Amino acid sequence: MFNDFTHEKITVTHATLNVRYGGNGPPVLLLHGHPRTHMTWSKVAPLLAKQFTVVCPDLRGFGQSSVPVDTPDHAGSAKRAKAQDCVELMQALGFPRFAIVGHDRGSYTAYRAALDFPHLITRLAVLDSVPILEALERCNEKFARQWYHWFFFAQKEKPERAILADPDAWYGGRTAQMNDDEYADFHRAIHDPATVHGMLEDYRAGLTVDREHEAADRAAGRKIRCPTLCLWSEKDDLVDLYGDVLAIWRNWADNVRGGAIPSGHHMAEEAPEALAQALMLFLQEK
Repeated sequence: MFNDFTHEKITVTHATLNVRYGGNGPPVLLLHGHPRTHMTWSKVAPLLAKQFTVVCPDLRGFGQSSVPVDTPDHAGSAKRAKAQDCVELMQALGFPRFAIVGHDRGSYTAYRAALDFPHLITRLAVLDSVPILEALERCNEKFARQWYHWFFFAQKEKPERAILADPDAWYGGRTAQMNDDEYADFHRAIHDPATVHGMLEDYRAGLTVDREHEAADRAAGRKIRCPTLCLWSEKDDLVDLYGDVLAIWRNWADNVRGGAIPSGHHMAEEAPEALAQALMLFLQEK
């Protein structure tokens, strides 16, 4: 599905990123979630590439990108570090300013880029998420039961042992929406111990350094300046957990709009046409 896209490894200051890019027009960077790789965009990217130059990397620690060195503060897996990767990647490709779209864990890197580099991010789309700080402050029995993995994945060593004992059982294996290439990339990632560790470090950073960065943003009154689109999956639990999702995002961005996509959680795989259409309309606005 990535026909006519270039596939290569691009080294930035602190990571080597596995990337596909193609198309013509204004640049847009697509960031995947957990436990996916950039291949999750294989049906959406070609649709957007008719109007945009589309860049799809594996995030640092995921897929076939490099895994950061462990540190006690998890700074190598911080969304601030990953946002810096994204800016350097796009600059290396000749795009100093760009739109950014993130799903699930990728959305945290996307809005961190918008907060840290407001002069470089033209538009932001966040899919199936609210800010980490907002989620933690609303944590109750329902959240702990439905999103227990946030807290389990943040533990030391035990989640790696549990997942790697049977990765297919843990992550559910192949879905009907995955083509052969998507599944092969996903399967390789969840069976690789270094990649599984890198993916889990993303959660450890989320409950520590990322939360601290968001608290500092709020204390300083820092908000997202660019137009922001928030989309969520109808069959997922974001509305069930948070009610008015857009109201939460309005605490972080002045110009927010959005709505539901008729899909389960992995919307880029389950409803690519609907997602591509929603993104296209937003990205093409004057």
